Amino acid sequence: MTKEQLNAVLAGVRSWPQEDQEELVEIAREIEARRTGVYALTDDERQAIAKARQSRLASDDEVEAFWKARGVV
Repeated sequence: MTKEQLNAVLAGVRSWPQEDQEELVEIAREIEARRTGVYALTDDERQAIAKARQSRLASDDEVEAFWKARGVV
């Protein structure tokens, strides 16, 4: 794909419905995470993690072990 083709696609994306644009952003974030090996949490994901931590369904030690097992901590 050339730069011109990429720019044309991106220009078209601006006219897409918001829901479709958000889906494209999420897919692009996943590709970037795969390429770099770094995943950046979204605000919604951060909020969900904070809410889960407050729920006390798992102890802090269990949560830390979960993330360590996945190479995050």
